[in-house]
Amino acid sequence: MPRPLWTGAISFGLVTIPVKVVSATQDHSIHFRQVHLEDLGRVRTRKVCELDGEALSQDEIGKGYELSKEQTVPITDEELDRIPLPTAKAIEIVAFVDADSVDPIRISDSYYLAIDGQVAAKPYTLLRRALERSDKVAVAKFAWHNRERLGLLRVREGA
Repeated sequence: MPRPLWTGAISFGLVTIPVKVVSATQDHSIHFRQVHLEDLGRVRTRKVCELDGEALSQDEIGKGYELSKEQTVPITDEELDRIPLPTAKAIEIVAFVDADSVDPIRISDSYYLAIDGQVAAKPYTLLRRALERSDKVAVAKFAWHNRERLGLLRVREGA
């Protein structure tokens, strides 16, 4: 099995099912590197401050939120970590809808869920069978890259 991208739990009501998220697709495209034609050395991108022209190392770079063209507020990783995301470690099911009511064009990325431990096998199987038999999908909230998002849990080819 591929390395999990995220671990947490599906939750709805009093039910919690430990799961892992793994990628459903792989990138098989060819990737090229930019090289110096004279000696084939790799070309690097330097990060430079637009105000003073100084080249910056990674530890000199932070995040900021632009309030206006003249004012930017610095934001630290610690401040972002303190923002409570109720779905940080949970995929919270908020509704069940008919599977054909969701336009596939709305789905940007696909992932597989896998149980995280044997204790999750029975409730995960019950949820999967209920979705399959009812021809429904679960609308869920989850946190991905420090942002809360909406997603779907659906059964595909028995998984």
